[in-house]
Amino acid sequence: MYVKEVKVVNPTGLHARPAAEFTKVAGQYQADLTIVRLTDQPKEGNAKSVISVMSMGLTAGTTLRITGNGPDEVEAVDALVALVDGGFGEE
Repeated sequence: MYVKEVKVVNPTGLHARPAAEFTKVAGQYQADLTIVRLTDQPKEGNAKSVISVMSMGLTAGTTLRITGNGPDEVEAVDALVALVDGGFGEE
């Protein structure tokens, strides 16, 4: 198991486009990937499901815990953290 925490930095949070991009990247890996919203009321979701990610209400400033479990867990979690840290190319 590999775990990292990251804060959502893009001002609009994970709305439809970033959520779709997040799940697309997550889907490229074999590892089971989960995300937990740590800010406000904690909520857990499947990082490979766009519905799950969008239903979490991940707004700017929200802290997430991304957990990977599987053969490529380190690469998968690091890729998702980099995506969130990079703000999905939004300003």
